[in-house]
Amino acid sequence: MKKSETYLDFCFIREKSGQLATEVESIFEQLFKYERLQWYLDEKEEMGAEIVVAEVKGMSRWLTEQEVIDYLEDNASENFWSMLQGYQFQVLPVMKGC
Repeated sequence: MKKSETYLDFCFIREKSGQLATEVESIFEQLFKYERLQWYLDEKEEMGAEIVVAEVKGMSRWLTEQEVIDYLEDNASENFWSMLQGYQFQVLPVMKGC
């Protein structure tokens, strides 16, 4: 099975409730439970809104950014999509040397 170095950045925003980071953590635990990925969440509050910038990195089975998008479209909850305001992905397939 091929593996890729995977770097996923997400930005989630919604009205302040005090639970956004906890919800994002829970969503990631479900979405990425079969991948060797770790994440870091940076929480902020601004003008009555909660903001979580999430950096996800590690090894995954996806070989392209489009495969990540397809996976998220098939598996992410409606809540994920309602909070997501931006993303950036980089997937680098590991190439074996000579």
